[in-house]
Amino acid sequence: MKAKFINFIFVLSVVVLLSSCDDYLALDPISTNTSANAYLTASDAEAAVTGAYDSFSQEYYIWDNIIFNDVMSDNYYAGGDNAEIFAVEDLNVVPTNSRLWNNWSQIYNGILKANIVLDKIPAITDIQLTETRRSQMLGEASFLRAFHYYQLVKMWGGVPLITKPVSSTSPSETQIAASTEAEVYAQIIADLEFAVANLPDKYSDAADVNKARATKGAANAMLAKVYAQKSDRDYAKVIQYANAVISSPAGYTLLAKYGDLWDGAHYNNAESIMEVQFVGGTEANWGPGLLLPPSITNDTWRKFVTPSHDLINAFDAEGDTQRKDASILFEKAPWADEFWSVTVNGQVPFAYKWKTSVSSTNRQYIVRLADIILLKAEAMAATGDIGGAKTALNLVRHRAGLGDTPATDAAQLKTAILNERRLELTQEAQRWDDLRRNNVAVDVMNNLVEMNLITGQQKVYNMTKEKQLLPIPQSERNRNVNLGQNPGYN
Repeated sequence: MKAKFINFIFVLSVVVLLSSCDDYLALDPISTNTSANAYLTASDAEAAVTGAYDSFSQEYYIWDNIIFNDVMSDNYYAGGDNAEIFAVEDLNVVPTNSRLWNNWSQIYNGILKANIVLDKIPAITDIQLTETRRSQMLGEASFLRAFHYYQLVKMWGGVPLITKPVSSTSPSETQIAASTEAEVYAQIIADLEFAVANLPDKYSDAADVNKARATKGAANAMLAKVYAQKSDRDYAKVIQYANAVISSPAGYTLLAKYGDLWDGAHYNNAESIMEVQFVGGTEANWGPGLLLPPSITNDTWRKFVTPSHDLINAFDAEGDTQRKDASILFEKAPWADEFWSVTVNGQVPFAYKWKTSVSSTNRQYIVRLADIILLKAEAMAATGDIGGAKTALNLVRHRAGLGDTPATDAAQLKTAILNERRLELTQEAQRWDDLRRNNVAVDVMNNLVEMNLITGQQKVYNMTKEKQLLPIPQSERNRNVNLGQNPGYN
């Protein structure tokens, strides 16, 4: 998905370092025009929208979202040899951790590109740009901006809201204080509602188009997730928007076999609501090479994102062999592992939802139907519809080869659904969000029993409520004197 979009250089205290713009906006120029006259034609508009989607190929969306969700939780150890990722696993993230700034700046770059689309496309007068397509483009950009802000608000809480292009270094434009969490969520919801009103259910009969672009189904799915995740959640809204996805004319349905989601031969499938279109070659997903075992990557260096004992135990306790086999691969590792084998060539589990590493087309789904069905089950249980919640939960369980849930009341269902989401969505950057949404992150992490086999000591996480949010990157605070710090961090 190579963008044909002008390579703007903006100096934003809140968004982009001048020295790093080329890294984050690695896009081919459509011309040598200035930003003032670069948006004149329908093809310019299409190039700008395509460029906005290119943010999904950045490091945060490729694998750092897994680090700050699955590795940060009880699902995975850091693996590898990166001290800053070890700090994430240890719940000891400090404001100077460079991954914070990398993620913050990449996500804000995505917002910047969406803002340009929303600002420039309304003024294009080219007759080749139909009003229908113009509305769709604005809906796509609104969806993308909302999606990026959703990443920011759930990781950091209140953040600066930037809804217009910024092309000046004036402090009045760059020294922006954080909006409240509620204000950020309000903007996300407004953008997603606009997207629902302006996006089609399908663009054509081509799945690689319908799954690559934001659709009405994707916007409804994100509204369900947003209303579930925000602190003043509205489960009636979750059910409303989940139902809109489930009954969509796009025809979303669970695949018959869970493994087909991950075998590389069934992308753009009926369960997929939206996914990044990695096609290999220069547009390959480089993430799998960091996680997969040596037999697949043909190297011997230690890989990242190692499944935890607690996750393996959760699969085994449920008798969930289908999802375990599709998600995790045990193999001899040519290194010692502090949690699995103190000797070289011991059996170590590897994250295995990606299957190939060379010129990989493997994908993370941006959103898929099982996630939304389980959110609906959670909302129904929370609002007293026990029968409906069990029916929704059992749809996902049956696909995994499991029987009906034994849960009989709301409290049991809450626990069962949380566990089901863990097994269904492992390695899909959902677990930390689920723990926090269910108000169990502190208890779960502090009650983990994970032993370091090399030291013989139990791992201590010292989880606190403050650690449910990340610290604001110090690099950003150095550039923006109006930006404070989250509680619990210096």
